[in-house]
Amino acid sequence: MHTLLSKSNSFRNPTFTSLRSSNSFHTRLWNSTPSTSISSNTNISHGSPQDLSNSTSSSGCSGIRHFSHNSSFSVFQNGFKRIFSSGHCLNSVILRNFDGERSGTLKNQIFGTQSRSVCTEPDRESIEYDVVIVGAGPAGLSAAIRLKQLCREKDVDLSVCVVEKGAEVGAHIISGNVFEPRALDELLPQWKQEESPISVPVSSDKFWFLTKNRALSFPCPFDNKGNYVISLSQLVRWMGAKAEELGVEIYPGFAASEILYDANDFVVGIGTNDMGIAKDGSKKENFQRGVELKGRITLLSEGCRGSLSEKIIKKYKLREKEQSQHQTYALGIKEVWEIDEGKHKPGFVLHTMGWPLDRKTYGGSFMYHMNDRQVSIGLVVALNYHNPFLNPYEEFQKLKHHPAIKPMLEGGTVLQYGARTLNEGGFQSIPYPVFPGGAIIGCSAGFLNVPKIKGTHTAMKSGMLAAEAAFNVLHEGLNMETYWDNLKNSWIWKELYEARNYRPAFEYGLVPGLAISAIEHYILKGKFPFTLKHGKPDHEATNVAELHQQIHYPKPDGVLSFDVPTSLHRSNTNHEHDQPAHLRLRDPKIPELVNLPEYAGPESRYCPARVYE
Repeated sequence: MHTLLSKSNSFRNPTFTSLRSSNSFHTRLWNSTPSTSISSNTNISHGSPQDLSNSTSSSGCSGIRHFSHNSSFSVFQNGFKRIFSSGHCLNSVILRNFDGERSGTLKNQIFGTQSRSVCTEPDRESIEYDVVIVGAGPAGLSAAIRLKQLCREKDVDLSVCVVEKGAEVGAHIISGNVFEPRALDELLPQWKQEESPISVPVSSDKFWFLTKNRALSFPCPFDNKGNYVISLSQLVRWMGAKAEELGVEIYPGFAASEILYDANDFVVGIGTNDMGIAKDGSKKENFQRGVELKGRITLLSEGCRGSLSEKIIKKYKLREKEQSQHQTYALGIKEVWEIDEGKHKPGFVLHTMGWPLDRKTYGGSFMYHMNDRQVSIGLVVALNYHNPFLNPYEEFQKLKHHPAIKPMLEGGTVLQYGARTLNEGGFQSIPYPVFPGGAIIGCSAGFLNVPKIKGTHTAMKSGMLAAEAAFNVLHEGLNMETYWDNLKNSWIWKELYEARNYRPAFEYGLVPGLAISAIEHYILKGKFPFTLKHGKPDHEATNVAELHQQIHYPKPDGVLSFDVPTSLHRSNTNHEHDQPAHLRLRDPKIPELVNLPEYAGPESRYCPARVYE
């Protein structure tokens, strides 16, 4: 399970309205007239001892959300005919038809309306764009915005589509982030004057080493001067609105479930998941086939360990191409609290290491004070931990009872709960990010800066660089490999190179790791003459159960610590009962024959939603 995230109603931006649909894919049309009719007759698609599952997209979808800008929007389908209505015109509009050739040359006709070429096959429809982006996170939206900026600068019109599995933009991103605005300064230099949701500068930056009963203050290795404490979900919503103002089409509520290839193994887009599938695999009454979104360029920005990105990396051997190491991962568990006003210090940032984790397990906690008496608190646990009895969720519950943490939360209320994986491989684990027909951007490629615990700014910059390369491919006939060249010449590469030895230093334990990383950070400043290597892949680092004692965790008190069902309710995670399981075992015999007898069934403990029970 890579993401268990939520957005509670209290976090939604009230300026955005919602459009819901349970059984139809919506092709957006912005038009200056109240309604337009278009007819088309053209025919054109952890840490476990064993890797337990392949993650697949859930086929159920209760609805979608759009930034509708208070406009009405509806779709009626009858054969090939579609009727659209909208209340506002955002930009000039062009009806596009593809000439059917592999190059995707466009024939443009000005009609005063805008659409994509909507086509049907015997089994599903196909919509064609110049660029298809998977994932409406910081990387994907930065790529979309940069593409449209270049279109305006060069007076070129390219169609850009972003598909997002969340019910709305930002739905799969939980609040709480220390944001470095470097990439945003480049992308949208006027953001401070445009009412962006970035208003709380870092006011205090602390670093503690925790023992069971004490908090020892250390010099802070994080330089957060000029950074901001933000809600990342609010930021991507704001970026989504900016993208739409530029003419980007965003489709929330649809998961990209497959990569589309041509006869030459060239990526030509993605397919969305089928909807209306019952748990037994049969088609329900509301069944609808997924849609093909075809693009001349496809950019994958799914986040950490995106399923399509991983398939692409394996298929085209992108790690082998650059001789990069395996990726390493961590699990981050987070809650958002509302605390007493007297305890709230907007901009206060705290990071810790040590307790409650043992000295052979890499990880640490964080606390960020946001706006409106809200505090984000979380624990990050590296997934190469040795003890199969370790339970990251329970370790997080213990953390909140520490004598230095508990007083800050007492009297407060939990608003949100969520968890997600982080890629911590850094510089050593970056794969070659270009594949035939597109590129991998953001955390899908692994640009997280581990010592900074920041990846938003690097993800955004990678999206911008990929957008510039894609524009040059489509407009000037250059090669997509320029993305890789520009990436290596960018500040991303310099930043990750200087931080490359921080995470692997902790392979030797907590104390040696602190010593090596301190020398690297304070004395050598990233110029260590050697590049340390990562140890075993995470799943191989887990020891058999007989080498460890079982860990007995205290029962939750319902005030500071909570059981899993209570937390899941706060995550607003909802799934229909009658839908296929989104996790499938590669070998159903392994849990019974290997994991349980040899490792005491760690899958019942490492997942913060206990989906394997």
